[in-house]
Amino acid sequence: MSYPYCGRFAPSPTGPLHFGSLVTAVASYLEARAHHGKWLIRIEDLDPLREPPEATGQILHSLECHGLIADDEVRFQSRRHQAYQSAIEQLLARGKAYRCSCSRKQLQANGGRHPNHCRDGNLRADSSPFAIRFALEDESCQWQDQLLGPQHQEIHGELDDPVILRKEGFYAYQLAVVVDDIDQGVTDVVRGSDLLEMTAPQQQIYRALGATAPGWLHIPVILNDQGQKLSKQNHAPALDDTKAPANLFEALVALGQKPPPELAQQSASQILEWGQANWRRDAIHLTSQ
Repeated sequence: MSYPYCGRFAPSPTGPLHFGSLVTAVASYLEARAHHGKWLIRIEDLDPLREPPEATGQILHSLECHGLIADDEVRFQSRRHQAYQSAIEQLLARGKAYRCSCSRKQLQANGGRHPNHCRDGNLRADSSPFAIRFALEDESCQWQDQLLGPQHQEIHGELDDPVILRKEGFYAYQLAVVVDDIDQGVTDVVRGSDLLEMTAPQQQIYRALGATAPGWLHIPVILNDQGQKLSKQNHAPALDDTKAPANLFEALVALGQKPPPELAQQSASQILEWGQANWRRDAIHLTSQ
């Protein structure tokens, strides 16, 4: 079955789900449901050094407890290495990517330029160690965010070139997210505004792989009491899965949806039903984070 709208929630399993992640999951879920679309879950488990073995199970359990059930099988990026390697080989062959032996310190010392002239493509495949970077083109990029409105970002080739395969051999987010969004037919992405700056480079990667970029909707991030983004790095507490209705109610409040107080006494499924029937994307920006 073909869907006019396909969204997804794609957490990295670096720890259990926290409230900030739940808000993003609820927003992406309700946006998909409001469009009578498909909603997917993808686990972006690309960095085993940062991923506790129990985290993936914790995240999927939390989503299930909160009634956030995907319309297809959960995808795991750790099982998709062949697809990412194929995309890298395609990009290398077309001069859209290059091997880079420069260290971060070297790049910083040279104002972001490559002292080893990596973009010239003279680094052999048997050289070691090296990363692979996407070769960005200079661009004055403009796009329409579905919540934030017109966006503009200046892209500088070489200075901004993102790593797509790390020296340690791990595939990078910037590549994998695009490859999987294309493969899964994702038409629209709802994510936190902390990822806004990644949009323009990702749009170039979509084009380089012969695809059209999805629609973008960047929601405000949830902040802790210190004004920091609620995140695992800032020790955000794990969701209490036994309080799913209360968590969902608070997520709707954070998204500016103004749920009626009596809704807090309903079940998780009833709260999501109300959220779907009353979803207003344009209300999100009215809430203060």
